[in-house]
Amino acid sequence: MEDRIVLAYDVGTQSSRALLINQRGEILAKSQVKHQEPYESPNPDWAEKDADFYYQNICQASQDLKKRYPEIFEKIEAAAITTIRDTVVCVDRNGKPLRPAILWLDKRKAEGKPKFSQVTRMLFKAVGMEETANVQYQKSHCNWIRENEPKVWEKTYKYLLLSGYLIFRLTGQMVDAAASQVGHIPFDSQSRNWQRKGALTRPVFDVEEEKLCEIKESGEVLGTITAQASEETGLPEGMKLIATGSDKACEILGLGCVSREKAAIGLGTTATITFTIDKYLEPERFIPPYDSIIQGRFTPEIEIFRGYWLISWFKKEFAEKEVGQAKKLGLSAEELLNQRLGEIPAGCEGLLFQPYFTPNITMPNARGAVIGFSDQHTRIHIYRAIIEGINFALMDGMKLMERRSGHKFQELYLGGGGSQSREICQITADMFGIPAIRTQSYEVTGIGCAMAAFVGLGVFSSYEEAVESMVHKKDVFEPNLEQHKIYERLYEEVFKNIYGKLSGLYERLYEIYHEKDLTE
Repeated sequence: MEDRIVLAYDVGTQSSRALLINQRGEILAKSQVKHQEPYESPNPDWAEKDADFYYQNICQASQDLKKRYPEIFEKIEAAAITTIRDTVVCVDRNGKPLRPAILWLDKRKAEGKPKFSQVTRMLFKAVGMEETANVQYQKSHCNWIRENEPKVWEKTYKYLLLSGYLIFRLTGQMVDAAASQVGHIPFDSQSRNWQRKGALTRPVFDVEEEKLCEIKESGEVLGTITAQASEETGLPEGMKLIATGSDKACEILGLGCVSREKAAIGLGTTATITFTIDKYLEPERFIPPYDSIIQGRFTPEIEIFRGYWLISWFKKEFAEKEVGQAKKLGLSAEELLNQRLGEIPAGCEGLLFQPYFTPNITMPNARGAVIGFSDQHTRIHIYRAIIEGINFALMDGMKLMERRSGHKFQELYLGGGGSQSREICQITADMFGIPAIRTQSYEVTGIGCAMAAFVGLGVFSSYEEAVESMVHKKDVFEPNLEQHKIYERLYEEVFKNIYGKLSGLYERLYEIYHEKDLTE
């Protein structure tokens, strides 16, 4: 069968990729541009980046593919793009950014509160969600900009996610995909479009209707490559750019998790556990699920915001020795560290790690914690404890979603950088107690992105057909049930109780370190 080829752009926190992918899910060529500085912090807790930085990187990756693989590049039938979520760009009428993009990692806060009616506020208070609504308002970038940069907000013609901005740079159209709308924005996942003006939670992130872009469905044509974008990317002018979804929406599709018994675990900068279901199901009370790339389906998700970012943190702060050895051996430091994971028994001899370096909505004051230190513990104990801690938090999410959905997961499908390690995959299978599966490539986000393009081109009549052709099991890690018993006991008797025991102290820490004068 002759190859049908699409170009998938995958813009992450730490790198941008361009991949040439065929209808069998084979990555024929890849170019990656690493973000040496993933973000700038002009003030504490800020995470910003020039939005054009990402565009320049995908152009560089694209041109590199064209130079190195000209025969494949000329066969591209369409392009598609997926990006990190909750990263916003304010643009003027000409599409020019008015300020740097604010990334999902940013922790600045607005100072106001949502302007609820008295009845609505009483309702939120009655169900215990008033404080959550206030926290959501304060974390919404639109509210911070409105409060602190009113002239920028006044000049803002469209308030775009990063995906929408890059689509504009490629096509000249201010439009985005429904499955990309993840962030502190007034989006209704049930209607797959913007909230109505009178929607109950609209005051939490009340972006004016005229500042919101047009929404299209995955598989639809967003626009065509402009003459300028053609010159900058190397793609032919007039080529179709097809709608996909956010990086995580593409990841779950690229792992083939289109039925509810399959859980998708993303072992990336943000660690996630999610699945696909054909009904609206909140993963946590009052927290909406995200839209699947597949119309009519949802992907409830639990996120650990600083997931495998913690490996980069550990490497920088504690693994100077392995970094040096890795350079001499021509390996990555992660490879050396992962080889040593087998030296440490399950449970790290009583060392447990809570990975909430960036708290989530339901635990707004949480922090990271390590408990159980003794004189037998080494740096490698800490390294394994980080990996186990991320998995314990994901297990917590899995058990919560199983309770809410009334079903049990049968298999785990692993994606993201962490899934490249056989040791990490086996630890994950042991901890969850069900098989952990790797597919043919860890570049599952790019493969999911390509699937939407192929469905849009009519190569496949459905996403199920695309999965059958493009997703292939490569490795199956069966759980060691004796190890699982150790992990299950540690989870039930210790890990799931840590946050409740420490939450009051976390809250006090937050209060102390947000006082203007710590000496008072």
